[in-house]
Amino acid sequence: MSDAAETASVTPAADEPESPAASTGSFWSQPRSAPIATGWVLLVTGALGMAAAIALLLDRIQLLIDPSFVPACSINPIISCGSVMVTEQGKFFGFPNPMLGLPAFAVILVTAVLTLGRVRLPRWYWLGQAIVTFLGQIFVGYLIFQSLYRIHALCPYCMVVWTIVPIIFLLSMSRVLPDGHRGRSMREWLWMLLPLYYVVVISMITVEFWDYWKTLI
Repeated sequence: MSDAAETASVTPAADEPESPAASTGSFWSQPRSAPIATGWVLLVTGALGMAAAIALLLDRIQLLIDPSFVPACSINPIISCGSVMVTEQGKFFGFPNPMLGLPAFAVILVTAVLTLGRVRLPRWYWLGQAIVTFLGQIFVGYLIFQSLYRIHALCPYCMVVWTIVPIIFLLSMSRVLPDGHRGRSMREWLWMLLPLYYVVVISMITVEFWDYWKTLI
């Protein structure tokens, strides 16, 4: 048998295309580099979210101890954390909502530190973070509706979370999308939704509480 024939018989799969399953596995396990700016933004948003969750939880505990306690964020009948905390919506799952934020924002802080440390996290990690954050954004949307049209009060600490959750989602989703022209186009479209989200929420707040805002002018 010739050398060429031996080589062909030993390595028959050398020129075979990679199976779809292998390609899929490689895609999701592919380490993704992230800009340092992404790490800093995740660090800031994670810290703000953690601070808001801790402040809300401490105030809620104080309210349980002393029902006459007035949180520092209860400024007037409209801007009032206390009015929101004591509602059923404030404990949607049977316990204070801020308890959800503690582990969630802890993960974001870990992601931020790893990103700043130049650790290339796999795409599946970013996908998991994006999915959880998206579910968090749905919950935020529910709480925005309840605050404006059912409770009729605004919680400043809650509004911090309303502000930062979509940023975290978009940063996470940006690491999931593929590289290349199509991926860049999808990222651009996603980021265009962020200012639209802020405009819609600010407009809703302005219209709903306009009778109060105009007294301040």
